[in-house]
Amino acid sequence: MFWTDVDSPLGPLLLTAGPDGVLTSVSVPGQKGGRSVQEGWRRDRGPFREAVEQLDAYFAADLTEFRLTVRAEGTAFRTRVWAALDSLPYGSTVTYGEIAARVGAPRAAVRAVGGAIGANPLLIVRPCHRVIGANGALTGYAGGLDRKVRLLTLEGALPVPQGAPPAPEGSLPAPGVIPTPPRPSTRP
Repeated sequence: MFWTDVDSPLGPLLLTAGPDGVLTSVSVPGQKGGRSVQEGWRRDRGPFREAVEQLDAYFAADLTEFRLTVRAEGTAFRTRVWAALDSLPYGSTVTYGEIAARVGAPRAAVRAVGGAIGANPLLIVRPCHRVIGANGALTGYAGGLDRKVRLLTLEGALPVPQGAPPAPEGSLPAPGVIPTPPRPSTRP
């Protein structure tokens, strides 16, 4: 297993890749279920060049869709939920119920959908931050609610909080009072 760490506007990111160099996770410190470096893993920035370039472009608001080869292992259900996340457009939000419908799960499966989303090992790259509550509330995010707010603000899905200082070029908007939540999209 390969790993590297990268500075970002959200703080340090831990990236991992399998022996073939395919990206397997993007984690932040304190992430619920996040990865940590294990004995025997090899630190090597080489397999992550493209991922780092794309993350930098994303944080600079120059990239709206990641084009990386990734691999995440999970149950068939989680894999369907993660595929639904991969299809979420930049700057949009959807509800857990909408994701359940997209994967053919009954509305009662919203908790299972939430569990699958919370188990997403590819934060930022697989945009689980774009999923919100049915009432528009910014519900949990494995990387922390403050990071979710900053990502949605960067993408324009949330307004910049009033009175917040302007963000330096190439960085995420400063955290502040949580702005008015977005309205869930009405897309099918």
